[in-house]
Amino acid sequence: MAYRLLQWGRQHRGKIFVGVGVGVGGLLLWQLNGRQLPLQTEGYIQAPAWTQNPLPGRDVQLKTLASTKEFDVLVIGGGATGCGVALDAVTRGLSTALVEKYDFSSGTSSRSTKLIHGGVRYLQKAIMGLDLEQYHLVKEALHERANLLQIAPHLSAPLPIMLPVYTWWQVPYYWAGIKAYDLVAGSKCVKPSFILSKSSALEKFPMLKKDKLKAAIVYYDGQHNDARMNIAIALTAARQGACISNHTEVLKLLKEKDVTTGIERICGATIKDHNTGNVFDVRAKCVINATGPFTDGIRKLDDPKIANICQPSAGVHIILPGYYSPDAMGLLDPATSDGRVIFFLPWENLTIAGTTDSPTGVTHHPAPREKDIQFILKEIENYLSPEVHVRRGDVQAAWSGIRPLVTDPNSKNTQSISRNHVVEVSKSGLVTIAGGKWTTYRSMATDAVNAAVKHCGLSPKRPSGTDGLILDGGYHWTPNHYIKLAQDYGLETDIAKHLSRTYGDNAVKVARMAKVTGKRWPIIAERLVEDLPYIEAEVKYGIEEYACTAVDILARRTRLAFLNVHAAEEALPAILKIMQKELGWSEQRVEQERAEALEMIYVEMGTKAKEGAHTKGITLSAIDIQKYKQRFNIVDRDRKGFITRPDIQKLLQDMNEGLDEDALNDMLKEVDLNQNGKLELDEFLELMSNVKSGEVTQNRLATLLKLGEEQQHQKKNISVDRSGGGL
Repeated sequence: MAYRLLQWGRQHRGKIFVGVGVGVGGLLLWQLNGRQLPLQTEGYIQAPAWTQNPLPGRDVQLKTLASTKEFDVLVIGGGATGCGVALDAVTRGLSTALVEKYDFSSGTSSRSTKLIHGGVRYLQKAIMGLDLEQYHLVKEALHERANLLQIAPHLSAPLPIMLPVYTWWQVPYYWAGIKAYDLVAGSKCVKPSFILSKSSALEKFPMLKKDKLKAAIVYYDGQHNDARMNIAIALTAARQGACISNHTEVLKLLKEKDVTTGIERICGATIKDHNTGNVFDVRAKCVINATGPFTDGIRKLDDPKIANICQPSAGVHIILPGYYSPDAMGLLDPATSDGRVIFFLPWENLTIAGTTDSPTGVTHHPAPREKDIQFILKEIENYLSPEVHVRRGDVQAAWSGIRPLVTDPNSKNTQSISRNHVVEVSKSGLVTIAGGKWTTYRSMATDAVNAAVKHCGLSPKRPSGTDGLILDGGYHWTPNHYIKLAQDYGLETDIAKHLSRTYGDNAVKVARMAKVTGKRWPIIAERLVEDLPYIEAEVKYGIEEYACTAVDILARRTRLAFLNVHAAEEALPAILKIMQKELGWSEQRVEQERAEALEMIYVEMGTKAKEGAHTKGITLSAIDIQKYKQRFNIVDRDRKGFITRPDIQKLLQDMNEGLDEDALNDMLKEVDLNQNGKLELDEFLELMSNVKSGEVTQNRLATLLKLGEEQQHQKKNISVDRSGGGL
């Protein structure tokens, strides 16, 4: 072992010296300067006048869109970058419009790892390869990380991430690299990294596998609620005067000949409002394409023969119960079995794990693959204690996001993937911004608007004002904001915290919409689902935030679909009822919305993939089959070979328990594979096979039968001996 380590050291000594040198330099600078990023934790910041501007309704925005003679800028795409472009343009005093085919953040921007990061992997490549481009990429991202943490303190927060080390030689190697990360951040460093002993690491992350663990290094990045951050950017732009509209599709680009050059120039777009079906033209001096994975689709509206630059890659994430990770510590697996990186992070009181990286086609409805879900589960199992049984059934939701990797059409080598974002201006003046990552959305937007000003003859009234611009809801927010919310409105603590962290100082507006419960406590706020802090008033407020569909509410105004697919289905009827009342939907529209929401949950949130995992048949041993047959017969007293609803009712009566009709029907329906109204023995054995393997967890009928069996055994074992030994 010592010989192999010595040989490795000789082969890589140059890299080790560079890494250790940078790390030691970083440590010395840190000790001398003692700097870290100041975060907003107390006191109010004076809010500018625009924060008091009312948010125009969607119908008002559409009228403005249709009636304005000409905008300076028309942005296509309502993801983080597109909304960032709209905000950047409007802060410069440019008249700005934005249209989005679906909903704000409906694509990749809501399906990220939820990290705000500089890219510790890119820094490793920069050092090892002496790559200046990678270094500048990390430097820019670290500046933007600091900015995001400051401009939306209610939606973002620093997150410590642990890097467990299982071989001694890797301790100085990783320590040097992480210290270099601190050094490059400079005054934008969130908090200094530090090293932990084995015992301290296990104290901080008790679920960690302890065998062969040598030490751990903890560094800081940021975390945020990505969809809500995207919406905050959009709403900030709207309050400052941008005309924004979701569910509004670009059908074609408008062109006219430049009288001086004779070249056709883009002068706007024909758009369609999907809510009303209205089609109209929007004219603009400059059109900016910020459509992420759909970049080439808009480019081909300009020039059908142009070569594609987008090479989409799918990244899958899964949500696990909160007990898989500590409340305030993430985990990084820097080298998975196939060379990828896996993050394992606390998020919204649950645990998020991902991501994968595989080529994919471009679609508006990406679905996670079962093989990717299994890959993530296998990799995290390698880092967790054997006491933690990693089960497929614990996956509460899973999704796939399409990362828009791009080749640079301005580069000599147009086939190589650009590691940075790309700005392209076509002959007809279409400005395209593509590539990059969530963290750098603001700098991408700035570069796009700079290109628009340069190539489209725009005359901004002032420079970009987005660096340091606090977003909607952030000005009067502090970490203790939720306490006053709970006290003033009689909210449960978890709901007050959730509203405060989601809406910032706008949470008061949501609380004022909440229903009185009629209880002593809580005084207001009816939950959408019992075990999550989302409330009915958020549906009403979401409509004010331009939510048009049930999916908009389930996936982006709330995050229910991303957190728990069963909770999302459970909340759907209440959401539909509120939206029908507020928006005047017909019964036909309600059923259409229900179908589309269930389809989204089924396909895009992992339910379909999970069903595929449950078709393995019966894999029980003969002993297990006999045991579960006996359990089945406790309910099937007539030995019919199947269980019906009356059989379950009899068991509940014996247990002195009761369930309403709907709950009984749901319990039977979720295990009745052939949907014939009864649970047959083979179906039950397949269910228990999946429960035993971990493919299924928290199944209500399986748990009920187990409790019934235990209660029956207890009755059989009651002693009849009397205290004198008599009969």
